[in-house]
Amino acid sequence: MWGLVRLLLAWLGGWGCMGRLAAPARAWAGSRGAPGPALLRTRRSWVWNQFFVIEEYAGPEPVLIGKLHSDVDRGEGRTKYLLTGEGAGTVFVIDEATGNIHVTKSLDREEKAQYVLLAQAVDRASNRPLEPPSEFIIKVQDINDNPPIFPLGPYHATVPEMSNVGTSVIQVTAHDADDPSYGNSAKLVYTVLDGLPFFSVDPQTGVVRTAIPNMDRETQEEFLVVIQAKDMGGHMGGLSGSTTVTVTLSDVNDNPPKFPQSLYQFSVVETAGLGTLVGRLRAQDPDLGDNALMAYSILDGEGSEAFSISTDSQGRDGLLTVRKPLDFETRRSYSFRVEATNTLIDPAYLRRGPFKDVASVSVTVQDAPEPPAFTQAAYHLTVSENKAPGTLVGQVSAADLDSPASPIRYSIVPHSDPERCFSIEPEDGTIRTAAPLDREARVWHNLTVLATELDSSAQASRVQVAIQTLDENDNAPQLAEPYDTFVCDSAAPGQLIQVIRALDRDEVGNSSRVSLQGPLGPDANFTIRDNRDGSASLLLPSRPAPPRQAPYLVPIELWDWGQPALSSTATVTVSVCRCRPDGSVASCRPEAQLSPTGLSTGALLAIITCVGTLLALVVLFVALRRQKQEALMVLEEEDVRENIITYDDEGGGEEDTEAFDISALQNPDGAA
Repeated sequence: MWGLVRLLLAWLGGWGCMGRLAAPARAWAGSRGAPGPALLRTRRSWVWNQFFVIEEYAGPEPVLIGKLHSDVDRGEGRTKYLLTGEGAGTVFVIDEATGNIHVTKSLDREEKAQYVLLAQAVDRASNRPLEPPSEFIIKVQDINDNPPIFPLGPYHATVPEMSNVGTSVIQVTAHDADDPSYGNSAKLVYTVLDGLPFFSVDPQTGVVRTAIPNMDRETQEEFLVVIQAKDMGGHMGGLSGSTTVTVTLSDVNDNPPKFPQSLYQFSVVETAGLGTLVGRLRAQDPDLGDNALMAYSILDGEGSEAFSISTDSQGRDGLLTVRKPLDFETRRSYSFRVEATNTLIDPAYLRRGPFKDVASVSVTVQDAPEPPAFTQAAYHLTVSENKAPGTLVGQVSAADLDSPASPIRYSIVPHSDPERCFSIEPEDGTIRTAAPLDREARVWHNLTVLATELDSSAQASRVQVAIQTLDENDNAPQLAEPYDTFVCDSAAPGQLIQVIRALDRDEVGNSSRVSLQGPLGPDANFTIRDNRDGSASLLLPSRPAPPRQAPYLVPIELWDWGQPALSSTATVTVSVCRCRPDGSVASCRPEAQLSPTGLSTGALLAIITCVGTLLALVVLFVALRRQKQEALMVLEEEDVRENIITYDDEGGGEEDTEAFDISALQNPDGAA
């Protein structure tokens, strides 16, 4: 009967205690050899301690780390020892006859910290287990064979310049693969290898902090800090690893602007247009970004009127530009001061201010060839209408400011005087009329006069000359419209028949003031009353109107108040009509027009009789004349004849005269 007695574990050069095996008694039933009475044995169970193998041990031969032995093993070679589990047969091997366990290679705890194995003793001949299998652990004992590493390194960090001492920059963390639970192999301490005295590191946490005040980005912007992590608590013999931390100082507005020079001198030609760039100014500021943005302004002096300054799109340069027209002949230089100010100011750094600076600026105006300059920006001249050609209107004058003695020639731009109403003296600019002017046709004439340097036709300038035509009393007043009105035969004396209006084309004033006057005398059929506002009222006289009177031609005299006064006459036609009670016209009997004073019916009949008699005599005379010519006329191809016809006519005016056939008198032959 077999029992596993013990596991022999030994110290092997440099190896620590591996543990021991105790096999308590246990019952085991079995037979061996010839038949015989069965024996009852006490079974023993495996009891294992935890065993250790020091890592990284290496030698030329496998290293004995322990031994299995059974009490049934009499040294006869009948007992075979087996080993199964993790690493069995490769990492760990067992001598089947002796039970010696060897490790065949160097072990690394960081790769595998422990191995779980199964031990068993069997009969060599039958492979029958002599003991139940039992599990045990071989633990790889750590040694300090791994230096600390920084898995996230190298590091980059940013901290504002001028930060206070102790300002946190970044935290670095190292990792040690050794066993933190065994010894100090993984106990790390952080130190600064490079970067003192600017930065420090917390030995336990790895927090990097600023170590000195007032670190200035403009002096040094970037620092390379080397941090070391050492195990074994930082003691001698410990392993170490390092990493770098690149620390960049970020900018703050701790620097005021500063002009690199106290005086700036520029020049600009006098013909420069508004907005022309005169020059650039830059106040230097070593800060970055928004902390270096500038605003520029003109403080004093005459420059603020002639020039303006603004900041460019980058916010750094001041752009000096022309604000108003410059004139070399008027002013040749300007002096003023310009101020540069930071637009963003951090109150924490006001003690380093003031955050502005001032520089002087001098601008010289350069002369440029200029066209002639007129003495006035525009001219306003006057001339009376109806003046004879050659009448003096006025004079324009221009001079070359660069060379006052240089001769100037004047001309009228043709399109400004298409009717050629004016002329100009080329040498002295005297303007005269070239034709009579009529104010009623055109009041204003707008001329463009061109002044050209005789020595340089390219240098020319223009000016507007407005010529106003002054009024003269050259228009007699007239009725505003033809008046043809009526009056009822039953109208009461003094009734208003018509308001008559007059107009005068002359300019408003005495020349256009109009008075009107009608027939005078007690026998007048109508009365005119001047309203003294350019109108008159046509009235019935105080006596009753003659019943059923034929149309009247009422004469009216109009005159203005000019010096001398002008007058004209006109007529107003008035018909006398029969009216209904409501005042509407029932009927009118138009007759032949009467003389201004009115003709009686008898006189009218006498005139008609005379005209008829005269016509009969003329017809008879023409007939006799034609008959006589037919009897005596000798036809010749080139006969020239002249006939003189004399007649007298008295009658009633246009209507009687128009009744004649004048062609009969002009061609007696045709009349026959």
